[in-house]
Amino acid sequence: MTTAEIKEKILNDTVFFGLRLAMGVIFILHGYSKFGNEGFVGWISSMGIPGELAIVIALAEVIPGILLIIGVLNRISASIISIIMVGAIFHVKGAQSITGDNGIEFDLILLAVALVIIVAGPGRISLSQIIKKIPRCLH
Repeated sequence: MTTAEIKEKILNDTVFFGLRLAMGVIFILHGYSKFGNEGFVGWISSMGIPGELAIVIALAEVIPGILLIIGVLNRISASIISIIMVGAIFHVKGAQSITGDNGIEFDLILLAVALVIIVAGPGRISLSQIIKKIPRCLH
């Protein structure tokens, strides 16, 4: 393997880690703000979603966010986030406009990042990749 190929692999892995880190932080903060938030409960109730699901929605954002950062179950976590983003685009915002009030541009970017993680995986800077290498080190 040439030096250029090694640098390219390191750059790719760093980019994937950066994507996972950014997405994880966004979803941890976004989900955490929903815990015990009566305003959120009222808001989702006004859309026809039972208020009791507020904690489930918050957990569905926080847990995948944490897993993305540490690099475990990334494809499953990104799939959950994809479902959340499709719901945000179509159910919450009605996919009315890309920009402006109720624009979906940010939601589309998050959906695109989640889809990239689903297809490409977490990259080598992840706990799941480290765990895969442990058995080889023991022999």
